[in-house]
Amino acid sequence: MKIHEYQAKALFRTFGVPVPDGGVAFSVEEAVDVARGLGGYPVVVKAQIHAGGRGKGGGVKLAASEEEARRFAGEILGMTLVTHQTGPQGREVKKLLVEAGQKIAKELYLSILVDRATAGIVIMASQEGGMDIETVAAKTPEKIIKVRVDPLTGIQGYYLRQVGFGLGLPKAALKEFSALLKNLYTLFVKNDCSLLEINPLILTSDDRVMALDAKVDIDSNALFRHKDLVELRDLDEEDPLEVEASKFNLNYINLDGNVGNIVNGAGLAMATMDIIKNAGAEPANFMDVGGGATAEMVENAFSIILRDKKVKAVLINIFGGILRCDVFAEGIVTAAKKSGITIPVVVRMEGTNVERGKEILAQSGLNLINAVNLKDAAEKVAAAI
Repeated sequence: MKIHEYQAKALFRTFGVPVPDGGVAFSVEEAVDVARGLGGYPVVVKAQIHAGGRGKGGGVKLAASEEEARRFAGEILGMTLVTHQTGPQGREVKKLLVEAGQKIAKELYLSILVDRATAGIVIMASQEGGMDIETVAAKTPEKIIKVRVDPLTGIQGYYLRQVGFGLGLPKAALKEFSALLKNLYTLFVKNDCSLLEINPLILTSDDRVMALDAKVDIDSNALFRHKDLVELRDLDEEDPLEVEASKFNLNYINLDGNVGNIVNGAGLAMATMDIIKNAGAEPANFMDVGGGATAEMVENAFSIILRDKKVKAVLINIFGGILRCDVFAEGIVTAAKKSGITIPVVVRMEGTNVERGKEILAQSGLNLINAVNLKDAAEKVAAAI
């Protein structure tokens, strides 16, 4: 689960990580009021959306006066902000963060993330802050420091010194930086984060360090342990169909193709999408109903798939185990009759009660295309588009 920068900075303050003074605003007048409360100019007006690259898209502006703060807030609020992370459709800006400007001596990069390769936690840092870290990694990977932390020992002094020296910090800033990094690590672990990123982390003209930006991603599988963090979820920033699917405990991911997919199991979903591409089509989404789905869940899954206007055909690929094929077939028939489906639907089923499932589909009177195996299903759905 992603949260906004202003929410992440509130977390930072709770854990003693220095951030600029500031506040969130939902209107131009609120933005001006926050700016007045900061005690002077310049102030920074920042769009709050769940995407990076806001500055390049015109979503971050430095205001030298109240007049500029008012004008910039009016320009950014309500704009459709397009960045390399939003896609060409962009995101509407509905809230702002207004905070005090800082005297920046140097911009740095700092992040903590879960490293799947080592099954541990990695601290990444670079003196090339303020830039796209992907570009730095691609062109000058030697400028990125990686320090692997043993989660059993936790953050130790030698980890802190390794990162601090690697960033080339002056001696006067090392003690404060060590405290900042230690507190960030504690925040990361206690909140079950999957990613914590500061870009830029700044060194000020008086040798202080401060998080000028803040990005926090929380492992959604651990949210049951963090009721307070769940309240930070912003549904406006999420795909409406993904939000709808989550209400029924369905795993749905929206993609860019034109073939809707209903499967049971993430591994089967990956294989299904691969073979669809091999057949010359493109998956439009990923709908995993899981192993214990009921007929009602299947009905909801089918209904959500059909609401995606990109979908020109549907491939249903079910391996019946705990989810029996007859239960799945009943859900498909109910949903198809309710929706008045007009696009081709290819069905491949194997496993528990498969013959009964096929009987239910055959007797439904629906125009469903039966497939004998996964390759046959992919070829038929590609041909049907």
